[in-house]
Amino acid sequence: MKSLAQGFLSHGDREKIIQAVREAEQGTAGEIVPMVVSRSYSYPMADIIGGGVLALPAALALSRFINTRFWISDPDHWLFLGILTLCFIAFHQACKRILWLKRLFISQREIEEEVDEAATLHFFREGLQQTRERTGILIFISVFERRVRVLGDQGINEKVSKDQWDRIVHIITDGIKQKNQAEAVCLAVKEAGRILRTHFPMGPDDRNELKDLVIK
Repeated sequence: MKSLAQGFLSHGDREKIIQAVREAEQGTAGEIVPMVVSRSYSYPMADIIGGGVLALPAALALSRFINTRFWISDPDHWLFLGILTLCFIAFHQACKRILWLKRLFISQREIEEEVDEAATLHFFREGLQQTRERTGILIFISVFERRVRVLGDQGINEKVSKDQWDRIVHIITDGIKQKNQAEAVCLAVKEAGRILRTHFPMGPDDRNELKDLVIK
């Protein structure tokens, strides 16, 4: 079964993006790495909260139905606890597997924080801070959270404003909304290449130091 990241781009889409990266890096010392991950975090508390929130009303309704159906005059607390436990297990697993349901129990603040942390972590894991002139750019797409981050290394951030990164983010998010994610990523890569060529022209001995696309 394909992961969210694997299903986000077809094989043909990946080839287009890799080619776009290679073209964008021509004429610049910069390195562009688009990266697609299925999710930035597993959010286990969302499964617990969702399981509890959904299990309680379901257990109350089932207990009332059983009491009425079998003419039980006095509420059976052990019966209710048993039903509540079974409902919690069922809804916990549902939240774990049904992504739109899980998303209901995650705050926007937590999503933003986890995506920021994951983007920074992958920036270092993929070695973007190790390029010779500190000119690596990570275009980070987290599918489950529907978030995009653009991180530049120290050499780039000294010369490029946040507004230019925000423009790249908007190119991708707008494209995803229109279900044209591959074309959007290619456009974003092209824009990143334009920025890099302005500030970091290619030297005589420049070479490709990083991967052209990462799928996790």
